[in-house]
Amino acid sequence: MTKAVNESLPTSAVTEKIKLGLKKRHRSEMMFKTTGLAAVLLGFMLVFVLLFDITSKALPAFHQHWVQLEVDYSASNLRYSEGDSLENLRYRSTLRKAIANQFPDVKSRRDKRQLNGLYSSNAEFAIKDFLIANPQALNTVQNVWVRVDDDVDIYLKETTSLGEPLIRIDEKEAQWIKSLVEAGQIDKRFNIQFFTSSDSREPELAGVRGALTGTMLTMLVTLVLSFPLGVAAALYLEEFAPKNKWTDMIEVNINNLAAVPSIIFGLLGLAVIINLFGLPRSAPLVGGIVLTLMTLPTIIIASRASIKAVPPSIREAATGLGASKIQTTFSHVLPMAMPGILTGTIIGMAQALGETAPLLMIGMVAFIVDVPASITDASTVMPVQIFLWADSPERGFLAKTSAAILVLLGFLFLMNASAAYLRRRFESK
Repeated sequence: MTKAVNESLPTSAVTEKIKLGLKKRHRSEMMFKTTGLAAVLLGFMLVFVLLFDITSKALPAFHQHWVQLEVDYSASNLRYSEGDSLENLRYRSTLRKAIANQFPDVKSRRDKRQLNGLYSSNAEFAIKDFLIANPQALNTVQNVWVRVDDDVDIYLKETTSLGEPLIRIDEKEAQWIKSLVEAGQIDKRFNIQFFTSSDSREPELAGVRGALTGTMLTMLVTLVLSFPLGVAAALYLEEFAPKNKWTDMIEVNINNLAAVPSIIFGLLGLAVIINLFGLPRSAPLVGGIVLTLMTLPTIIIASRASIKAVPPSIREAATGLGASKIQTTFSHVLPMAMPGILTGTIIGMAQALGETAPLLMIGMVAFIVDVPASITDASTVMPVQIFLWADSPERGFLAKTSAAILVLLGFLFLMNASAAYLRRRFESK
């Protein structure tokens, strides 16, 4: 019927109808391409805005202000006698005398207390460490650089007019800070302590070394446990397991586990790994086991898909040459599936790297000052450290929180880059 109608129409009318159809189709295709391009550009723009916002807030954390003190290390000032250890001298009173000599006009007890608050609580230990490192400085006067308090540091970073009060710095304190700046006794330095120190109650002393070390140890335990277990399970289910109701039930449960909320794994770790087996709380070993349970379904599902994608001709060719089932699987199928397996591992490890809820349940939210030396030492991880700093009322932790996010993103980038390099090597082979 359609053929008859088309034959009855003039050639020009048929051509015009075809042109109109082509225009409509091209217009729809152009609209789809434009919508897709707009979506991609919007996504990139949002990511750029997010990174720009985090970076702009994090920059103040990468530099810190120091103040110079003229410290009198005389034996009488330190109450030092021949043969005494340099560890237990009167450094606090020596610090206060140095501050008082810096501002001789400050007389009242209240003003002196306020003046001492301009210097970091670590200043006493800074002048102590200086003398221990330089014992020849005993009975001399030395210029020692110490950190300023976090409120002073924020004031120097944010103020546009020295001497004017700002937030937690009143007019009197602002004048003292101005006099120090004009005398050249304030110096701004790169905050290397942010990478070499652990957590602290004082924002000017807090660093990410402890949390970063805990993250590395936890991720190491997770990788060592989840990768071989996940690949072995995927190989068995895909290459060796019989197809029956039991394997079907296992596959359904694996898929369901991938959708279980992460905090459930934290409760499992608390009830079984800690309470039943008695492993230490807040340890990278326990955290790694919990994250392994959470990561395994993702690695197994991705590994099975990659193994299934290997062409059947590879298996048939190996079998035809006399290879056994195990030889075929481990010498031919597994190497060809390894790039996809590594992709699934990257996804699982990236998910584990950013998890906080399950680690909170096993005690890794504790305040840890020491850097962990092994997988059984108490530690915390970067996501938990960021959570703790973001919840702190001190303004000094605002920049530290954003800086810690950048460190975490950098660690994730290095981890993914290493996995991508290994994936390309397997692909080339």
